[in-house]
Amino acid sequence: MNRLHARSLTGPALTALSVLLVVLIAAGAPTASAAPATPLHLEDYTWVELRARIDGGATTVLIPIGGTEQNGPHISLGKHNQRVRVLAEKIARRLGNAVVAPVLAYVPEGIITPPTQHMRYAGTISVPEAAFEATLEAAAHSLRQHGFRDVVLLGDHGGYRASLERVAGRLNKASGLRSTGRADGRAVGRVVALGEYYRAASMSFADTLKARGFSAAEIGSHAGLADTSLSLAIHAAGVRTEVIAAGRSAVDVSGVIGDPRRASAELGQIGVEQIVAASVAAIQTRLAQPPR
Repeated sequence: MNRLHARSLTGPALTALSVLLVVLIAAGAPTASAAPATPLHLEDYTWVELRARIDGGATTVLIPIGGTEQNGPHISLGKHNQRVRVLAEKIARRLGNAVVAPVLAYVPEGIITPPTQHMRYAGTISVPEAAFEATLEAAAHSLRQHGFRDVVLLGDHGGYRASLERVAGRLNKASGLRSTGRADGRAVGRVVALGEYYRAASMSFADTLKARGFSAAEIGSHAGLADTSLSLAIHAAGVRTEVIAAGRSAVDVSGVIGDPRRASAELGQIGVEQIVAASVAAIQTRLAQPPR
């Protein structure tokens, strides 16, 4: 029976099988020797696996902070959450010793009643500033309790930058963070509010777009060319391209500052690289300095 099977794979049949194997290998088909990628998101670990990863040197944790808000009629409400999750993953991968905490999607977005700022639009969720800051502080303390030395706050929304700085300042003044050593023998670290991340996502990317001939009015500051291009590069499913294609009148409504009609994933990818590169460089520089 085995001899019959072997004979059936000679000649044209064997040649066809060989070609198929070559095609599968060239296409990147998984092989038995391929090692699984190391998870980057804390949520993908068991507690035992995470403990081992920290003990193995992954002592930096990134806390991605997004927001749930209106982004005009053409970008989904989760823009900031989707964006910061992907960018944090890219930053962690490039750092090599970092883990990404769950995205914080509930942030200050204005007064709820009577509604102000983005709260004037359906779907926006706002929390009080004090609650937001307390949540960040508790998250940082929780993560450091389990061995993460350095906590990096990545804020994708400009409205709460002052809160991130206050939280980092308070935590770094706490005795457990600024001392030169700990009773339990763990190395001391710090909490970083990474302003370089937001500056790259807004000012640096805007400057790059201006250098390519786009106007400041077109680039915009909310759901315009820059914002929409980043979304197309990171989470295209969240962009309603049919609304953009309908013309300026379709997006010329309250909630949009800028003009997204010439947005593209190609432009967005430039911004992605700028954000990741600037963030990685800033984190490496900050963490190389002694805690203050």
